[in-house]
Amino acid sequence: MISKTHPRYESLLLREKITKAYKEGYLAESGMIAHGRGEAFDYLLGEKTIYPAKRAMYAAIAQMLLANNPVISVNGNTVALAIDDIITLAKTINAKIEINLFHRTKERIDIISDLFKSKGYNDILGNNNDDLKYINDIESPRASASTNGIYTGDVILVPLEDGDRAEILAKTNKKIITIDLNPLSRTSKMSNISIVDNIVRAIPFMNSIANDLKAQNKEVLKNIITDFSNSENLEESLDFFKIKEEK
Repeated sequence: MISKTHPRYESLLLREKITKAYKEGYLAESGMIAHGRGEAFDYLLGEKTIYPAKRAMYAAIAQMLLANNPVISVNGNTVALAIDDIITLAKTINAKIEINLFHRTKERIDIISDLFKSKGYNDILGNNNDDLKYINDIESPRASASTNGIYTGDVILVPLEDGDRAEILAKTNKKIITIDLNPLSRTSKMSNISIVDNIVRAIPFMNSIANDLKAQNKEVLKNIITDFSNSENLEESLDFFKIKEEK
């Protein structure tokens, strides 16, 4: 039991979720390492949602609302940390959810599929019964893509993503949105919209603005996207990282 008075309480809770996911068999060992790397960036960020991240989230929701076939890609880390909020977001903006794992096994896919079903979400794509195609130039099991989801999707949210897939997906003329605590990562640089934030803060915030943006007309949404520059937003995000100790 972690005491709520512990100065690292929230961070330790997330570690427990990641550890639990690994023990339950749907998170690979490398996923634990990836979480630790993200935790380090979040620490430097001050463990708070910065203004550039909020601006990127408005652009992300606007982009997904304008999409013909928006898809949210989920891996083990994403499921462990934000499954409930992701389901809420998908339903609010009418997006699909697709499982995509670097270390893909039948067992891991089945566990994640069952987790979504236990939450009342039965339309998960990328499962072992799905019609999968494969995207050229991705040299890993992450090349798999559902014909009804990522393969034909026009806007893809890829939180906690690896850079090679994000880059190649972007080259296929899909609009790529990522949630990545590292503004210098290849994923952040190759995506159209990069949200520099912790997924456990980002998805709830995106849910909080989704209904408001749904009520706006298409011209308002288009203007939000037009006014957004991912490269400028990433540069501004860097200014928020505490590299030196405050005196």
